Amino acid sequence: MKLPINSFKRGLHEERPQLGLWVSLGNAYCAELAASADFDWMLIDGEHAPNDVRAILAQLQAAAPYSTHPIVRVVEGAPSLIKQLLDIGAQTLMVPMVETAEQAAALVTAMRYPPRGIRGVSGPFVRASRWGRVDRYMQSAEEELCLLVQVETKKGLDNLDAITRVDGVDGIFIGPVDLSTSLGYAGNLDHPDIQRIVEAALRRIRELGKPPGVFCPEEALAKRYIACGANFVAVALDAALLRAGMDSAIKPFLAEK
Repeated sequence: MKLPINSFKRGLHEERPQLGLWVSLGNAYCAELAASADFDWMLIDGEHAPNDVRAILAQLQAAAPYSTHPIVRVVEGAPSLIKQLLDIGAQTLMVPMVETAEQAAALVTAMRYPPRGIRGVSGPFVRASRWGRVDRYMQSAEEELCLLVQVETKKGLDNLDAITRVDGVDGIFIGPVDLSTSLGYAGNLDHPDIQRIVEAALRRIRELGKPPGVFCPEEALAKRYIACGANFVAVALDAALLRAGMDSAIKPFLAEK
């Protein structure tokens, strides 16, 4: 059996824009609904959504038959959690709140088997290797693993160049919500200063030779960020889409109540 190809990582190398959906409902049925849409990738959120390892596994299994690539965002960059998520078959991880090059380098180490890293070994007995059926899984796994780090604080922004230069970091994701709060613009993503800062960060990451990404559910602004070099952009959030649909459905009847 061959190792599954990481289509998202291929897209990063090809420098083509990839559009994604934030998946936060913590449910495999909803995850399959998301995976069957035409997004290039979907992010299963383990930071702010009610997800644990078992729930994430169920969502990975639900998404498996579809072409949309599942990314898993961890709640934190603990090596023990990274090991578990890689073992259940996640190929792309996003780690929030990365603020230094040293922190990014430690995450790279956690993604790799010894002697290049510290990932614990259970190759023949985990879903990632299809329980030992993938040929030479331990020798080839790293080729299809992808590490994305989130820069979303003032400190992280100050260290953006150093973080971006870390070998083994495959992409840098700018988190505008936390970043705007860290810079004193809480809840004001539309402020021109924040948009200029995000655009400058995207351009700088691209100049340094790494793919940049960003969360932006506003169409016009998302297209601006893509023009600035953003390679992977989350353009929608499942909970927000559901809320909007519910509000739209009831609104015509509210005046009659």
